[in-house]
Amino acid sequence: MLASSFENIIDKGDEILITAMEHHSNLVPWQQLCFKKDAKLKVVPITDEGDLDMEFLDSMLSEKVKLLAFAHISNVMGTINPVKEITAKAHKFGIPVVIDGAQAVAHAKVDVMDLDCEFYCFSAHKAYGPMGMGVLYGKQQWLNNLQPYQYGGEMISTVSFEKTTFNELPYKFEAGTPNVEGALAMAEAFRYIDNIGIGNIVEHEDALLKYATEKLTEIDGMRIIGRSKNKTSVISFLVGDIHPYDMGTLLDQMGVAVRTGNHCAQPLIDNFCIPGTVRASFAVYNSREEVDYFIGALRKSLAMLA
Repeated sequence: MLASSFENIIDKGDEILITAMEHHSNLVPWQQLCFKKDAKLKVVPITDEGDLDMEFLDSMLSEKVKLLAFAHISNVMGTINPVKEITAKAHKFGIPVVIDGAQAVAHAKVDVMDLDCEFYCFSAHKAYGPMGMGVLYGKQQWLNNLQPYQYGGEMISTVSFEKTTFNELPYKFEAGTPNVEGALAMAEAFRYIDNIGIGNIVEHEDALLKYATEKLTEIDGMRIIGRSKNKTSVISFLVGDIHPYDMGTLLDQMGVAVRTGNHCAQPLIDNFCIPGTVRASFAVYNSREEVDYFIGALRKSLAMLA
C-alpha cells in the first residue's frame, strides 16, 4: 500500500534506504518502486553479529534519501533494532521512516508515539490473529498527503463524471468491502496479548531464548546466525555441513515444528554465504520442557545425519 502511494513522492534519482536484514515484504515493494521511478535502492549493511552497522547508516543519510524502511526485529536473527535512535537520525534529514513491525508486536512493547516513526506496519497472524489482516499506522499529515492505492466503494466522498473527491481517513485507504470478521478476530488476539501482559511475554520468551541458546551452544559444530546482544524469540542455526532441509525434515518427524530455508530473507542468507538455516521460534505458549524435547530431538537427528 505504501509503496504504491509513494509513487507521487519518489522521483528519478531519489534514494530509498533499507537494511540487509529485511524480509522480502519490506524489500521487494521498494525495489520495484525504484525500478518504476528510476530511483536508487540502497542497503545498510550488518555486522557479523547481526546488528545494523550504525556508522555506515550515518554515512548513507542525506537529503537525497526520501524514505528509510527497516524491520523492528529481524525475523531470521531476532535482532532488535534501535528503532528510536534510527528514527531520530533520519529525522535530522527530514526522512520519513517506515517500520516493519510484524515480528515485534507479539514480542516487544510497541509505542508508535514514543518511536516517532511516520509509519508502522504489522500482520495480524504474527500476533495470534487471522491471516489476511494487518495494520498500517501512519501520522495523519502523511496519510492525508498520500494518494489512495486502490479505488472503488467506501474510499470516496463525492463522485461525478467530471470529478471524484476522496473520503476522510482511514476510509481513503480502505476501498471495497471490509474484512469485518478478520478485524474482529484481530482485536480479540490483541486482547489476549494485553490480558497476559507484554512484559510477562517478553520475560518468558527471553528466558526460553537464553536457555535454548545455552543448550544449543553445547552441540559440536553449532553455528548460530545472529548473535546480537539485543535479540528475542528466535534462534537460526546450522550444524556442521548438514543441510537445513535434512535437519528440519527429521525434526518434523519427531514432532518439532521448525522453519527451514531462507525465511523470506534471501539477501540476508546470501550475506552469510549459507544455504539457509533451521529456525526455532519461541512464543508465550512454549515451555522449558519443550526446549528440552527440541534439544533431544536435534541430537537424535544429528546422530542419524552424521
